[in-house]
Amino acid sequence: MAEKKSPKARILRLIEGFPKKRVLVLGDLMLDEFIRGKVRRISPEAPVPVVAVHDESHAPGGAGNVCSNIAALGGAVSVLSIVGGDRAGEALVADLQARRVDPSGVIRDPGRITTQKCRVVAEHQQVVRFDRDASPELSAQTQTRLLDRLRRRVSEAHALVLSDYGKGVVAPRVLTGAIAIARRAGIPVLVDPKVEHFLRYRGVDCITPNLQEAWGGMRLIPSHDDEAIYALGRKIVRTLRVKSVLITRGEKGMTLFSSNGGGIRHIPTRAKEVFDVTGAGDTVISVMALALASGAKPFDAAVLANLAAGIVVGKLGTATVSPEELSKAVREDWDR
Repeated sequence: MAEKKSPKARILRLIEGFPKKRVLVLGDLMLDEFIRGKVRRISPEAPVPVVAVHDESHAPGGAGNVCSNIAALGGAVSVLSIVGGDRAGEALVADLQARRVDPSGVIRDPGRITTQKCRVVAEHQQVVRFDRDASPELSAQTQTRLLDRLRRRVSEAHALVLSDYGKGVVAPRVLTGAIAIARRAGIPVLVDPKVEHFLRYRGVDCITPNLQEAWGGMRLIPSHDDEAIYALGRKIVRTLRVKSVLITRGEKGMTLFSSNGGGIRHIPTRAKEVFDVTGAGDTVISVMALALASGAKPFDAAVLANLAAGIVVGKLGTATVSPEELSKAVREDWDR
C-alpha cells in the first residue's frame, strides 16, 4: 500500500506543480506609474510641496497585477483585455512580456486610451495621484473579439480569473459569455469583484471580495460583528449561487463560505509585519486560481492564499510572492 502523504507534503507538491498550470485572466488592464522624489520646500506659486524627482517607473496594474502574481508563482498566464493605441498601451504590453505574461489576447484599440494611474510619492508618502481613464463602454464588435479570443485559448487553460475594475472590459455580455465558455471547458471561474457589478457574478466557482466590497455588493449596512459577517457570507453564497466565497478581512484574516457542505471556516492572518496592503487582494485570487486549477479543495486553497497574503503585506509597494517564499511559509506555518 502506498504511503499516505501528510497535508503539508501534499500542499508543497501542489506548489511544485504550479508551472504546469495555465490561467486565463480576463479583465481591466491599467498602467501603474510611480514618480518618486524628495520634498525640500513649498512652492511659491501655491501651498503645495515641490517634489524633486529622482526616479520614475511603471508596472502592470489592475488585471495586470493578477497576471504578475500568477507568473511570479511559476504559473503560465495569458491575459485578455483592451489597451489604447498609445504609448501607455505599448509600455503595458512590454511590461507584461517582461514578466512572462502572454499578451497575445490583448486588443489594441486606436480609438481608446489606456487606463493609467500615476502616483507621486515623496519619502514613502503619496502626495497626489492623477488618473487617465478609458471610456467604460466597449463596442459590440470589441466584445465579440474578446470572447472569440477566450474561446480559442480556453482548451489550454486550467482556470479563468475575471478581474473587474469597472473599466468596461468585464461588460455584462462578456461576463455571461466568459462564464459559459469556461463552464463548457470544465474549468473553475474566479472573480475579483467590482462592488457595482456584484450581483452579475452568478454561477462562478469562487468570488474573493474584501469585507467592504461584500457589504457594498449586497447593498447592506456594514458591520464588524462576526455573526453579521457570517450571515452576509451565507447570503452571498445563496444569492449568487457560487461554490465558495472568500471574504478577506484585513488584520482579522479571511473567512471562507462553501456551498457544498463545507460551511464557514475562519482563517486567522499570518502576517508578521504589515508594511503595505497594496495588491494583496490580487495575490489572494492568484493563489486561489492556481490552487483550484491544481485540484486543491477550497479550504486548502484559501489557507495557502492567506499565507501568500501574509508575505506580500510585509513588503513595500505592489509586490508578488515566489514559489520558494510560499513553500517556506507552508513548512513553517501550515497547521490547518
